Amino acid sequence: MLSKIFSSAVLGVDAYLIEVEVDISKGLPYFATVGLPDTAVKESKDRVKSAIKNMGYNFPTTRITVNLAPADIKKEGSSLDLPIAIGILSANRQINDTSLIQDYIFLGELSLDGRVKPVKGALPIAVAGKEKKMAGIILPEENAAEAAIVNNIDIIPVKTLSDVVEFLNGNKKIPPAITDINKIFKDSLDFSMDFSDVKGQEHAKRAIEIAAAGGHNILMIGPPGAGKTMLAKRIPTILPNLSFKEAIETTKIHSVAGNLAHGQALVATRPFRSPHHTISDAGLIGGGTVPKPGEVSLAHNGVLFLDELAEFKKNALEVLRQPLEDGNVTISRVAMSLTYPSIFMLVAAMNPCPCGYFTDPKHECTCSPIQIQRYMSKISGPLLDRIDIHIEIPPLNYKELSEEVIHENSASIQKRVEPARAVQQKRFTRSKIHCNAQMSTRQIRTYCKIDDCSHKLLEQAIDKLGLSARAYTRILKVSRTIADLERSEHILPEHISEAIQYRSLDRQFLNNGAVNY
Repeated sequence: MLSKIFSSAVLGVDAYLIEVEVDISKGLPYFATVGLPDTAVKESKDRVKSAIKNMGYNFPTTRITVNLAPADIKKEGSSLDLPIAIGILSANRQINDTSLIQDYIFLGELSLDGRVKPVKGALPIAVAGKEKKMAGIILPEENAAEAAIVNNIDIIPVKTLSDVVEFLNGNKKIPPAITDINKIFKDSLDFSMDFSDVKGQEHAKRAIEIAAAGGHNILMIGPPGAGKTMLAKRIPTILPNLSFKEAIETTKIHSVAGNLAHGQALVATRPFRSPHHTISDAGLIGGGTVPKPGEVSLAHNGVLFLDELAEFKKNALEVLRQPLEDGNVTISRVAMSLTYPSIFMLVAAMNPCPCGYFTDPKHECTCSPIQIQRYMSKISGPLLDRIDIHIEIPPLNYKELSEEVIHENSASIQKRVEPARAVQQKRFTRSKIHCNAQMSTRQIRTYCKIDDCSHKLLEQAIDKLGLSARAYTRILKVSRTIADLERSEHILPEHISEAIQYRSLDRQFLNNGAVNY
């Protein structure tokens, strides 16, 4: 007796169909699973056996062979429990209409009492099922809202193995799950933090607005308590709202990683990831025997915030260079090589010296010039080269802290950011980039043309302020964004002048051999 049903598994952020073939033949009781199963899949035989018995069905006491095709791809996880169980019941003639089985993808982990438990990767599997023109997916109730984001495919939520059998036998009707996408996006706009909470730091707020408008990476330098972390956490509130396409891309990554909250259907706000400075390079870019997404991919379409930048391990920081440049990260292991998207806005914060008070007029710095130089040199030139904006965050005085002035809120800033991004999307319609920060050298020559007055200003900045060569293109990119915010078609000298202010770490300082700001 042979049965064949469909399941699915994820590979990277995409899914592929798995044919689960179950053969029941004469012989001594034996349960074999072939097709490169991992330990979790091999152990499914015990879960499946107990679930079938505890649901009141007959488990065949003969030889059972389960084949998972394609056989050359390693299968991992517990999501194949349900299709294996249904395959056994179908081959054992306990399901009446076996033709209906061919129309559905089965997905779910089984507990010993027959309950169907949630699994990872429901959204990419639903996308793959739609592409393969399957009628629907039968999966755990907890994953239904996530999978129902995809249209034109029935998502059948089930609680127990018995629900699946009764549905296939026509004894129970289960309505397909429906997810209200508009309500999810509407509810996602309610942020708990706002820029109106931040007192003072108007210069920093302006720099952050420019960074958000152009997708520029930004580095904030200042003493402890100046407000660097507070500013960084509020950046997602002024970024343009996620489009549906971006939300799908982001949700697929978080679904594969198992990061979706219970019942969460869609990641409708831009991710904000803030890993601790003790994180490893594998934690940042991803890793594992079967590579899983790291922080740079979990921050896709959002913000990656690295607080205390100089405290991160040097090798961990250096692995950021390729994702920042390419917008994706390829992780190669013995088993396979996978590529994950990683288009994110890098926001970093650091102290100006080991003790933190080098630029604080109210606290004496206890660090020597050599200690300060050594501390700042932890951030390599190639990494700094990928950060367009460097700003100093000065400490606030009592008057600024105690004032009762109502500051500009995030919604007002976002209203300026979104039109600037819309201009850039229109500008780069025929290319693969979406914002000014991603411009190549050729695109900079095309879209960042400046007049003679601006050329002279840039020349003076490089000669007199000691700006580095790499600062030149960064200034042009930031100037283009400032012009977009001002709705100016051309880059003007005042745009260049403001952009120059945001390159503090590129200046040459000879104050006792120490870094100055």
